[in-house]
Amino acid sequence: MSREPSSNPALDLRDLPEGAPSLLPPALDQDDAAVLDAAPAPPRRERTATVLLMLLTAIAAAVMAFALRGEARYAVTSGQPQEIGDLATLQPGSDLANRYVRASGLLGTHGAIRYGRAAEGDSFRLAPIAGNPRILVEIRVPEGFEGPRFVPPTTFAGRLVPLADAGVRHVGLADTVRDETKVEVPRDAWILIDGSSPRASRWAVALALLFVAFAGWNLLGVARLLSRVRDQEEKPLPAE
Repeated sequence: MSREPSSNPALDLRDLPEGAPSLLPPALDQDDAAVLDAAPAPPRRERTATVLLMLLTAIAAAVMAFALRGEARYAVTSGQPQEIGDLATLQPGSDLANRYVRASGLLGTHGAIRYGRAAEGDSFRLAPIAGNPRILVEIRVPEGFEGPRFVPPTTFAGRLVPLADAGVRHVGLADTVRDETKVEVPRDAWILIDGSSPRASRWAVALALLFVAFAGWNLLGVARLLSRVRDQEEKPLPAE
């Protein structure tokens, strides 16, 4: 009686002698199946936590980049200051918002405060212009020069911007003035940041781009994780 040739010429199980060990995997018994059933499920919670953390990080980075938009735009403006004259009579409009200007004026003492910033040795003074409380001026006092002998300047050159749009470094400044001096800062107040030239503000451009890149990198990572999960769920099971 002839035998039909095997479809696999390299290996024919019918040619094996009797008693030879089987090359096929043994069937799972009940104990092995119970072990597999008790194995931990894929780390879905960890994956979900990773996705949520990356999304939160991307949102935070995008918010920081958005908060720096004003200073970043100012950094790419003209490097020549615009003469605007006496601040006591100035009523700024949108044409002067976020511009590099040069002006003069006397600083008042009613509603003036002094403060510092972390990691900076210099101190800062914020004072309204005498006769025009709508205009505030921030001046930097070099370390070691603060004291009763310090004479504030009367000519200023820097960034002129509405106080509400000044950026993250000036958030809550109106509340600080109110808490320390009991003076209410006008809601439409403007601030002239003395010494802040467009060239000196280029750090804001680099930092904003860094936050944008960081947000994009996290969003790309989330997209890859979700696409991998989708591919695993849509992958057909092997036929038995």
